[in-house]
Amino acid sequence: MAIRGIRGAITVDSNTKEEILERTKELLAALVTHNHVAIEDIASAIFSVTEDLNAEFPAVAARRLGWIYTPLFCVTEIPVPGSLKRCVRVLLHVNTDRRQEEMKHLYLRDAKKLRPDLESGDAGTFYLSDQ
Repeated sequence: MAIRGIRGAITVDSNTKEEILERTKELLAALVTHNHVAIEDIASAIFSVTEDLNAEFPAVAARRLGWIYTPLFCVTEIPVPGSLKRCVRVLLHVNTDRRQEEMKHLYLRDAKKLRPDLESGDAGTFYLSDQ
């Protein structure tokens, strides 16, 4: 069994506790569903937020989804001029027998702009059209 990385990102409308938690839960639920990952197979998760999001830790959303024993870590991103605002990113490490190219990375809402090179859905990256 290997540990594989799965990337995801989502933008939020405002810097409020409720919005950060709701959008993070939306992202995590989509990543788990699209990758057929059981919670007990998540080895760890690293969350990052843009500097304009400080009302809540996104890891709280994972705990509320039942990720009780999963090691979680939150960091603030480097404020690069012109970068995407109000964005939560996550890197999941999962225990799996699947190959890296089978992992489905998700970019929701305006976070689609982070990977314009993959807009076609190539390389296991998906954009949910209704987001």
